[in-house]
Amino acid sequence: MDLESGSFRNQAKKESWLTVLTLAYQSLGVVYGDLSTSPLYVYKSTFAEDIQHSESNEEIFGVLSFVFWTLTLVPLIKYVFIVLRADDNGEGGTFALYSLLCRHARVGFLPNGQVADEELSTYKKDDCGGGSDGGGGGGGGAAIRVKAILEKHKVLQQVLLILALIGTCMVIGDGVLTPAISVFSAVSGLELSMSKEHHKYVEVPVACLILVCLFALQHYGTHRVGFLFAPVVVIWLLCISAIGVYNIFHWNPSVYQALSPYYMYKFLKKTRREGWMSLGGILLCITGSEAMFADLGHFSQLSIKVAFTSFVYPSLILAYMGQAAYLSRHHVIESDYHIGFYVSVPERLRWPVLAIAILAAVVGSQSIITGTFSIIKQCSALGCFPKVKIVHTSSKIHGQIYIPEINWLLMVLCLAVTIGFRDTKRMGNASGLAVITVMLVTTCLMSLVIVLCWRRSVALALLFILFFGSIEALYFSASLIKFLEGAWVPIALSLAFLLVMYVWHYGTLKKYEFDVHNKVSINWLLSLGPSLGIVRVRGIGLIHTELVSGIPAIFSHFVTNLPAFHQVLVFLCIKSVPVPYVHASERFLIGRIGPKEYRLYRCIVRYGYHDMHADDTEFEKDLVCSIAEFIRSENSEPNGGAVDDAEGERMAVVGTTSMRVLCEEDEEVGTSETPKVKKKNKKKVRFVLPEGPTKLDSGARAEMEELMEAREAGLAFILGHSHMRSKSGSGFVKRLAIDYGYDFLRKNCRGPDYAVSVPHASTLEVGMIYHV
Repeated sequence: MDLESGSFRNQAKKESWLTVLTLAYQSLGVVYGDLSTSPLYVYKSTFAEDIQHSESNEEIFGVLSFVFWTLTLVPLIKYVFIVLRADDNGEGGTFALYSLLCRHARVGFLPNGQVADEELSTYKKDDCGGGSDGGGGGGGGAAIRVKAILEKHKVLQQVLLILALIGTCMVIGDGVLTPAISVFSAVSGLELSMSKEHHKYVEVPVACLILVCLFALQHYGTHRVGFLFAPVVVIWLLCISAIGVYNIFHWNPSVYQALSPYYMYKFLKKTRREGWMSLGGILLCITGSEAMFADLGHFSQLSIKVAFTSFVYPSLILAYMGQAAYLSRHHVIESDYHIGFYVSVPERLRWPVLAIAILAAVVGSQSIITGTFSIIKQCSALGCFPKVKIVHTSSKIHGQIYIPEINWLLMVLCLAVTIGFRDTKRMGNASGLAVITVMLVTTCLMSLVIVLCWRRSVALALLFILFFGSIEALYFSASLIKFLEGAWVPIALSLAFLLVMYVWHYGTLKKYEFDVHNKVSINWLLSLGPSLGIVRVRGIGLIHTELVSGIPAIFSHFVTNLPAFHQVLVFLCIKSVPVPYVHASERFLIGRIGPKEYRLYRCIVRYGYHDMHADDTEFEKDLVCSIAEFIRSENSEPNGGAVDDAEGERMAVVGTTSMRVLCEEDEEVGTSETPKVKKKNKKKVRFVLPEGPTKLDSGARAEMEELMEAREAGLAFILGHSHMRSKSGSGFVKRLAIDYGYDFLRKNCRGPDYAVSVPHASTLEVGMIYHV
């Protein structure tokens, strides 16, 4: 028996390692495409400054030493061994860190939060990636003090939000710059195969053509060609590492000496200001490192660690060492290409390597474009970005999305950068600043995660931010000094996106505050009696509101002007919570407003920032079934799973899994002479009233039958169409933000997801002017 159990454990262990290795292989094509193509432009961007490498090779060895230690300290030590542990239920990225902080301290920007949200299984506080145990040298007390400071000062909360938004905007900027520099650098290998006169007319058009094709194919999704991504990156890394080994042994086997940090000191001592400015080029060796954390949700920590430490890291080190070995023996290079990547490639291999490099650049660009779509979806879900059309390109693979408006905007900006700059130096300056800014934001947020989430000491957090922050600040200063030489591009892009995001967030908050201050008390509604003082007609009325308690002002505005409403009223709130996913069994929070005979319900539907919203037919079915399940559970367990909200309403979590028992779908079928027809918007829901031990009492049965009758009559969606205006006497900035900025964005962007998918014949918009 022991042998059998031991063999079973060994088999399970082998299977788990097989899964890890499979994920590690797949991550090569998604996570490391950008990082693996950095050898194309690092040395060329670095020596684009006025650094003349002498016969002693001090400059070349110094650059190699910087590259080695930068790759070791930032991607390997910081990200692989520290930052990857700060996952948010398996998700990574800037907003994952921010959502972690929002749950451990009340610094969140979502105004309609509830205590019930903290009961979600993904809303865990005690089990963060750092393995908090309440210890760590008085970390628990430090966490309480830091939490109190953050919750007390609104200014610090705003700073934290702006910091997260800056990191997000720089990621979007990187989505413009990375495809440009990757594809342009790959195509620049044509320079060695033709004259300068012909080359200048070929390089930019070929790069632009590849970029247009790349963006034009986005709507097909990556799942169709995704299986090719990993092999391309694997072949590319094997190729550059093999060339690196060849160059090391063929040209300068002693290049390993440059791995000593002493050469960094000699480099800066000799080159001084020019050497410091060249750090902006060296910085490019870690472009794409943030993807290890941002794409964590698609893989696992262990698989990303295995892929980087065992394959990506050694391959890159060998590639950079090989280039340095070649350059150390070729101080005078006749080619106009100067000291780019392709000069170190043996001449008979240049065309195959060029083809592989272009494919690898496309893969690296694809990963950053997909990452940009993902982070914009997160921002939009959390109210920090205007609503955009989100297309799910794969029904099987979660997270593969396409955003048309953003895709074409990225393409136009990417082409503008490529045509405007036409050289890797200025592109590198721009890309470097975007990359290092994101890393600085991650370092700052991580220092708070160490204290608040991991409950470690403040001293440890300060050590982390001082060590890694000083390294990144050095690179940041070297990038920022090149403001006029291309570094202005990510700053301009991030400021534009930051302005849009902050204005949208500010307007959204002001709108919610107006709703809260002008909501109608439930006592007023109940004083009208069961008929609510109006004519109740057949059907279900869904009144959408951002409020989680109280009656929205649009309802009183509506019944005042049109005294008729549906026999069943549901106040529907669709909101986001600061977690990546909400399980289907916890999605719906159902409550009753007033006595049973009023037939008033409140339904709060909760989504995480990575959740995919159901289509209108599926959502409608789930919504009606959840109310039916609430009636049944209330009948069998009067207080089961109930929680009180801010106004004393009893709410209950209703799962979609349990309510399926009560629902059936009517299928569309044809006659014997006609084929079967399935109409998307004609699905009906029929309840099966339970019999036997869970038999409903007469009151619950009557309520269920009335719900069935109302559902058969149809659903009507009542949506608020608000026009926001600033109050008289408001300041210039507020009037500019509300009357022009927010109003422009609201008119020219898409409405909420639920409003887009609702049939127009079933929609009624109630217009109101909000003076905020």
